[in-house]
Order: sequence, then C-alpha cells, then structure tokens
Amino acid sequence: MLHGVWHFSFTVSDLDKSVAFYTEQLGLELIHAQEQSNEYTSKLVGYPQAHLRIAQLVVPGQPRGRSTHDLELVEYVQPRGTRGEAEICNPGAAHLALTVDDIHDRYARMTAAGVRFYSPPNAITAGVNTGGFTCYLEDPDRIVLELVQPPLRTQGEAS
Repeated sequence: MLHGVWHFSFTVSDLDKSVAFYTEQLGLELIHAQEQSNEYTSKLVGYPQAHLRIAQLVVPGQPRGRSTHDLELVEYVQPRGTRGEAEICNPGAAHLALTVDDIHDRYARMTAAGVRFYSPPNAITAGVNTGGFTCYLEDPDRIVLELVQPPLRTQGEAS
C-alpha cells in the first residue's frame, strides 16, 4: 500500500550554490545538511566509494507528514557527474511546481536577481486552474521549476 510522498530530490553540481538559490530566491528553509560516505550509501546509489553532500529543505509553515523535509538536494562528490541534455521536452525531464501568492512580484524580484525564466507569468485560461497564473524557471543547474499562483476560489467552489 502506498502511504504518500516522502520527498523530492534533485542532483546538483554545487550544493552551497543550490541551497542559496532555494533559500534566498524561493524561500525554502534549510533544516539539515550532512555528508554521506559509507557502505549503505554506496549500496543505495550503486557507486562504490560514493561520497554525497546532502541538504534537506522545507516549505516553511507547511505541516510535516512522515518525512521531516520536502526537498532534498544531493551533490555527488564521488563520483562527479555531468549534466545531460536539460531540455524539458526530453523523456525523463521533470519539474517541481511551487505555489506562491504574488507571482508577478516574485517574478520581478527573481528576474532582477538574474534568475532565468522561460516567460513572464502567464494567465491560465483553460482547465481547473483558470484564473491563476504560472511560469517556468530554472535553478543554477537548469532544473526546471514552476511557480503557480492558483486562482481565487469562491466559497463552496471545488478546488
């Protein structure tokens, strides 16, 4: 039986740079960081002598489920990896969508800080989120993120 989502994880090239992005630009909170270089980790990831740096982050104020964190960032110190094709149309590509309350303000602030967006916020004109806004952006490793400002719902309306 499936019980829920434990966390999402992204492999990054520079953990410190990525933690700064996710905390300073998106407002996530770093709750734990560690290095792992042990037999268990090597077996888990399938690389002998694996050495990983890990950061665990949360969306502040959200209830915790079974896990203590929402997002895990992993830097492979050993073995070092290289980024493959980062195009979002490629099979295996993924993105993480985060909700915000003022997408236009956040877009302006993040653009001024040099964050790469695919477009300004777009009005959602079809589907269950009609009336909201959304846009895609990239983190320092070109991992795709989506900001969503959900539509205002009237009382009694399904969400």
